[in-house]
Amino acid sequence: MPSALRSLPPPSKKRKIVRVDNAQSIKKLEEELTAAVANNLSLNPLADLLALAYSVEDPHDTSKAIYALYRVFVVVITNNKLGLGGDEAAKVVKAWIWERLQAYVDFLGGLLQDEEKFLRTSALQIMFSLLKYLSTSSTNSSNLKTPQPQFHTSHFRKIVSALLLCPASARKSAEANEDGGLLIPDVLAQFYDTWFSVYDDIRWFFLRESATLLISHPGEEYPNIALNLLSILERLSTFPTEQSELNAWWVTELGSKPPKAKKSKKGAADAESSSDEEEKGDQENDGENDDWRKFFDDEPAPAGDGKAKASGARLHKMTVHQSLHALSSHRAVFTRAWLTLLPRLSVSGNAEKTKALAARALNLMHRGVMPHLTRAILAMDWISACVDMGGSVGLLALNALFVLIKEYNLDYPSFYTRLYAFLDREVLHLKHRSRFFRLTELFLSSTHLPATLLASFVKKLSRLSLNAPPAAIVMVIPFTYNILKAHPALMVMIHRPDVDDSNDPFLADEANPTQTHALDSSLWELMSHTAHYHAPVSTMCKIFAEAFTKPGYAMEDFLDHTYSTLFETEIGRKIKREPALAMESSRTVFFEDTVQEGGEGEEVADATVQHDAVSELWTFA
Repeated sequence: MPSALRSLPPPSKKRKIVRVDNAQSIKKLEEELTAAVANNLSLNPLADLLALAYSVEDPHDTSKAIYALYRVFVVVITNNKLGLGGDEAAKVVKAWIWERLQAYVDFLGGLLQDEEKFLRTSALQIMFSLLKYLSTSSTNSSNLKTPQPQFHTSHFRKIVSALLLCPASARKSAEANEDGGLLIPDVLAQFYDTWFSVYDDIRWFFLRESATLLISHPGEEYPNIALNLLSILERLSTFPTEQSELNAWWVTELGSKPPKAKKSKKGAADAESSSDEEEKGDQENDGENDDWRKFFDDEPAPAGDGKAKASGARLHKMTVHQSLHALSSHRAVFTRAWLTLLPRLSVSGNAEKTKALAARALNLMHRGVMPHLTRAILAMDWISACVDMGGSVGLLALNALFVLIKEYNLDYPSFYTRLYAFLDREVLHLKHRSRFFRLTELFLSSTHLPATLLASFVKKLSRLSLNAPPAAIVMVIPFTYNILKAHPALMVMIHRPDVDDSNDPFLADEANPTQTHALDSSLWELMSHTAHYHAPVSTMCKIFAEAFTKPGYAMEDFLDHTYSTLFETEIGRKIKREPALAMESSRTVFFEDTVQEGGEGEEVADATVQHDAVSELWTFA
């Protein structure tokens, strides 16, 4: 062996690397806890298993840990280890187990924001499965003489908080979510498709608890809570409209038919207090937060004899079980949730975001919200505030306001004044002009509107068409034709040739549409379009010079036109007459030069030489 190799120091003893098999540790702790529950032994390893779930870095180990904890807690719950009763030592143990369970549920709530999708899915499934076991256990361990089905409200509140507040994941190796505080789309879809849109009890309690959570968490500290709730509510398309549709229950016990509501106030009050008991080591009453009851269809009965308290007196005294089977109570919690949400859609210091949120709510207000409110008129203040925003948001708010006027007998005298204010120089240039014409056609469809009002709208649109693009003018012409055909009193506006731009009495700057003197004017602006450069516009304008014997135009045929559609229509048009490809040139069109003909000593004669200017311009040499 070479001497150089002998001079090397002897190899040091290799350090022994201890690899912790997390999967084996999790399995061992689960087996110990399962045996401990069966033999009434100590459950101290529960804290070790929970700590292990917090500390592991591999997401697959985290998944194994949360499922192991889930199975352990299911065994604990089904063996009535969290029920009422027992001596002081037993109560201490139950309180300790409750603390571990709450810590576990909080950890699951954070996993809804984790970067790993399978952890998010698993966490939400486990939380709802625990809800079913806890509710069943609460029903079975109730101390009431006649046990009533229970819904574990305190656990469900944690689910609602996780969905709306979106706490960060507590997993050790998890990366921070860039959109922290916002509900992740796949969690939203899973919650809505699996539970919220399917089960009546989940929807009822979510609507109730989300409104309470919204009230107790100010928007300044939790800016995304309203957005998260809106993201869930705007999807709701399965709200029940018939009593028979209340037939799906996540907590099976709640599906049993409830007893009829008691008529006596005392008995109803007892039932109300007993229905809100929750199992959290002791009984918990939620009656103080049941403000959804004041949104029932009927108004509270007045205290005529003075025996009942003036404040807090309620006409409806039902247990939660009875409320779940009453369509009116579902409408009540729905109303409270929306009326709590709407004022919180405004984002201080960010007008654009406020308008975006308001537009999302207004898009479904008339078809998905107001029909299910106990009293749709309660949304009037927020809708009126949105009208003042103007633009597309104000237009959508006018639509909701019009529904309130038409279907819910709202008295709003300045509606058409507000609508007239939208007719500014921008309305025919914006992308939402088609929506404007759709809604305006609806708003002006009544035959009972005064002619002075309609004349102002027609005249103002006619004036705005002077500097509008062709795609907007082809909307104004059929719109005006339909108004004139439906209201013959306006025909004088096209039969008054003595009024033009020099002596027009129309007051374009007047805000009140009944005082613009539009009926004394004429539609000379539309007649000027007979010389428009765009052939379809000039052709359509000639309709006003003919007898009004044609049926009204279908506005939908004209509302989606743009420069692109107009161009495609022109290039696709069939040519009836071939255009001229050659023409005889006129001498006056081209330049003329005079030259002298003849050589030296010969008679000079003038001759005119014609130059083709067009050919010369196209000579690139």
